[in-house]
Amino acid sequence: MSTVRTASLRIPLDFAPDHLALVFGRRTGAAILESGPGFLGSGRWSIYAAEPRLSFRANSEGWWFDHHRHGITDPLSVLSDLLREHGLADSCEEPGPDDPPFQGGLIGYFGYDLAPRLERLPRRARPDSRLDDLAFALYDKAVCVDGETGQVWLCGWDLDQQGQASHDRALTRFAKSLTRRITDIARKPEQCAKMMRSSRLSTPVRSVLTREDYLAAVARAKDYIVAGDIFQVNLSQRFEAQGQFDPLDLYFKLSKHSPAPFAAYLGIHGSEALVSASPESFYQTRGSQIITRPIKGTRPRGATPEDDAQLAAELQVSVKDRAELTMIVDLERNDLGRVCRYGSVKVTEPLTIESYAQVHHLVATVQGRLRPEVGPIDVVRAMFPGGSITGAPKIRAMEIIDELEPTRRSAYTGAIGYFSRGGSSAFNIAIRTMLVEGDRVTYQVGGAIVADSEPENEYEETLHKGRAMREVLEGLERSE
Repeated sequence: MSTVRTASLRIPLDFAPDHLALVFGRRTGAAILESGPGFLGSGRWSIYAAEPRLSFRANSEGWWFDHHRHGITDPLSVLSDLLREHGLADSCEEPGPDDPPFQGGLIGYFGYDLAPRLERLPRRARPDSRLDDLAFALYDKAVCVDGETGQVWLCGWDLDQQGQASHDRALTRFAKSLTRRITDIARKPEQCAKMMRSSRLSTPVRSVLTREDYLAAVARAKDYIVAGDIFQVNLSQRFEAQGQFDPLDLYFKLSKHSPAPFAAYLGIHGSEALVSASPESFYQTRGSQIITRPIKGTRPRGATPEDDAQLAAELQVSVKDRAELTMIVDLERNDLGRVCRYGSVKVTEPLTIESYAQVHHLVATVQGRLRPEVGPIDVVRAMFPGGSITGAPKIRAMEIIDELEPTRRSAYTGAIGYFSRGGSSAFNIAIRTMLVEGDRVTYQVGGAIVADSEPENEYEETLHKGRAMREVLEGLERSE
């Protein structure tokens, strides 16, 4: 396969992120995987792509390449074939430590509603979302920004083997077009203003559950724990609002209000989009190494530096929250053990505090070395969905989620990310994520229920986690 990359289209970082997101976000098939400021340890790189070579999506009615529908079959097997066809399943040509981790490939998402295709699970609630169970698109050009050095890479790859000369011409046209667009919006404020659109809210933000309903669900979950069915389950509630929404406008507002290391914007098709400010990494692979970083345990940020430090210290020593994290670490070790070399799975960071705009979290790091015969889709089958947003044991927890949550999760608590050439991949957990579908926006927030959970505290925790999304929506102009 012919591979071409040009590096050193330098764009000053003081304007690049917003302007790159604006330029790419207005193009067909926009895919933005972006790290907010201050997260270099966990989110060094930001990736901007658009105008994919092809798209692949699947739901209960079948699967599609671009607009061509095919029959119902296992979409992960089809996706695996697609990865092999374009050289995305091989661990060759691994990028260097200072090279962009995305080397061309598929960007997209797995929705939580894919889970019943992986395990025998009930589906009591009827679907009420137009979003597919999974959707990916193939990108042969992207801009990758290194948040550590400020270097901006303009990258291109000959994924379709069109030949060196043809590929060089296409990349040159891409570079000229991008440079012109960036220059226009950087130097002409009126051009930038023309590309921005405002969203408007027409109904209040409401939960589909009453407070009493959520408290009752927590109580029922605790009954299952006492009965020995589970140790922990993640219960969520959905919030929704109606209005006139520009998904990219919501993405900019959420990114500024709640910077995150694994933010994402996917312009899926039509008026549908995913807008994410996720703090959680599902997993990353680079060569044979795989790393997962589950989150468990939450406290709100304090009103003063003293209050803030006290809340963080309280979280760090909380027996309940540490136990929640330990349970999920054990679950993730077991999941990794299904695809990793014997003896390679290790907890390299059992507990640390990470602080975000609205909350503090407890985070652990677990890593291993993949077995040589394991491919990217094998990892998905072993790991998905993440243990931190299901519970332990995972399958029984998902059965209880299906019983106690009145709506399907759709893309919420799925995963957003990429499969790259060289066998690299990276996905977030799709939390702190808005689902935009025409005139409706929904988001869900949840928390881990364990034996000593206090229902009122669990309810308040969901409100803390959803605060940024609620404030973004309630800060919009109201339409009459």
